[in-house]
Amino acid sequence: MKKKEIKALVLLSGGLDSILAVKLLLEQGIQVTAVNFRTNFCGPSKARPAAEALGVPLREENIREDFLAILKNPQHGYGAGLNPCIDCHALMLKKAGEIMRKEGFDFVATGEVLGERPMSQHKKALNIVEAEASLAGYLLRPLSAKLLAETLAEKSGLVDREKLLGISGRNRQPQMALAAQYGIKNYPTPAGGCALTQSGFAERLKKLMEFNPDFSSRDLDLMRIGRHFFENGFWIILGRNETENEILKNLAKKNDALLELKDIPSPLALLKNCPNEEIILRAKELILKFAPKAKGEKPDFLITDV
Repeated sequence: MKKKEIKALVLLSGGLDSILAVKLLLEQGIQVTAVNFRTNFCGPSKARPAAEALGVPLREENIREDFLAILKNPQHGYGAGLNPCIDCHALMLKKAGEIMRKEGFDFVATGEVLGERPMSQHKKALNIVEAEASLAGYLLRPLSAKLLAETLAEKSGLVDREKLLGISGRNRQPQMALAAQYGIKNYPTPAGGCALTQSGFAERLKKLMEFNPDFSSRDLDLMRIGRHFFENGFWIILGRNETENEILKNLAKKNDALLELKDIPSPLALLKNCPNEEIILRAKELILKFAPKAKGEKPDFLITDV
């Protein structure tokens, strides 16, 4: 009788920890499918080359709208900024669990390391997200498995626990040594966390929440670029360079307006939601303030209704 093929669904960010989690399972002959979840603050750009290098298929799942709901009202609160890390992680695992049950995977795995992220990877937080994702017993963390409760996959012999690891803490030397052992050289350096952990961005987002508590996923995209001004019930966004000007043009939607100087390099302003004359005048003042080449000039403006 042909031996049953063991199938694992592994969350792959493209960072070193998730790459190593995949390698540890591949070494045991387990068939791995990688999954990456797209929100407004993370996506598959690093996961794609990682999956290709590992030789595993990658599926990409868009959960932006689901993420928006937890950002507005996270059950477990925010971290240092406006980062709902525990809720975000639970959401991704819940979606992975749904795929696992629907498509016949044996278990879900992640590259989490116990204690590596003090706010979201301590043991209590790991247990919380596992329970909320309905993955009790089905969530394997290969890099820290020996420090955690045995999963069903280990108990049943689908995975050899002795070949898993017991890494903990924020020191990444064990992972780097393992990468060298596997000959893995091209992996991203650890990032400083998503934009929501950054104080400047978090403060800007707080202003948006006060301005419009029912903000959209598109609003979050707009928040990531340019200078932002909330005045008299209107929102003015100024591009800081040519690239951001082009992005604002592409993100403009019906009822927005675009304002820029004619024939002089300057910020482009996106004015949301049917701006009135007062707001247009204010946007002109802001453009001139950040357009040094217009100093001393009386330039003409070009306004475009979207």
